[in-house]
Amino acid sequence: MKNHLKTFWAIALVIGFAVTSFAQNSAKTSLALGKIEPYCMEVTYDKTSHLIFPAAIRYVDLGSEYLIASKAEDAENVLRIKASVKGFEEETNFSVITDDGLFYNFNVFYSPSPFHQNYDLLSMQQSVSKQQGADVLFEELGNSSPSLAGLLLEIIYKQDKCIIKHIGARSFGIQFILKGIYIHSGKYYFHTEVKNRSNVPFQIDFINFKVVDKKIAKRTVVQERPMVPLRAYKPLGTINEMTIERNVFLLDQFTISNDKELLIEIFEKNGGRNQTLRVENSDLIRARLIKDMHLKI
Repeated sequence: MKNHLKTFWAIALVIGFAVTSFAQNSAKTSLALGKIEPYCMEVTYDKTSHLIFPAAIRYVDLGSEYLIASKAEDAENVLRIKASVKGFEEETNFSVITDDGLFYNFNVFYSPSPFHQNYDLLSMQQSVSKQQGADVLFEELGNSSPSLAGLLLEIIYKQDKCIIKHIGARSFGIQFILKGIYIHSGKYYFHTEVKNRSNVPFQIDFINFKVVDKKIAKRTVVQERPMVPLRAYKPLGTINEMTIERNVFLLDQFTISNDKELLIEIFEKNGGRNQTLRVENSDLIRARLIKDMHLKI
């Protein structure tokens, strides 16, 4: 009987060890399948390297004090990086997350004379997103993939369809129109266009989205609810004389009551040619579903 018990426990120990080893190997395998391969680059002390990303830089984490980095002035997608000390021997790294939800990882080595100093990552975007699965979800976008949101912004912009005919404003040679409202995964996409028919450039200061009461009685406090865009396809800038510029803005889904309206206001820098679009709830609920569009550019 004792011999049978010894044999039983011996077999049980072997099986337990095998199960544990299998579980550990499975865990290693599953992590390996999700690994993100790093890029390798060299930095030096006396010269600055630049990385040009496909989208604005949101987050940078440096692996050690051997590196210093900063975004280039007036260029949200350019990262400057160099060595903070001369001749460091240890390998270090840094990571970058961009507004389109892509994650980049770099292994860094010191070189007194790097072979390359400037890198354009736009050509690498497809391989990063498809082969390495480096898509990051941002809180403000909920479950929407930033790369998909960016793709939809681009598709709407490039297809340039006018599905709304009745919302516009015009004065002093400036025409501001709303060409379309689209919806996907709880997000609105507002497609706008500004025409400058004058000989004076129109410098955009800022744009506002806000919900207001349609009729404001005298001595009544104005109730406004700002709606902050989560993304814009193009940065706001100057619309030169006799030219047209378009943009697509991404906002959270919302609806409004019949006594309220959405104002989309565009303001001229150091000028008075401001324009306002008025959008009602009936326009919002008729937003076109993105799934009806072709997802190829």
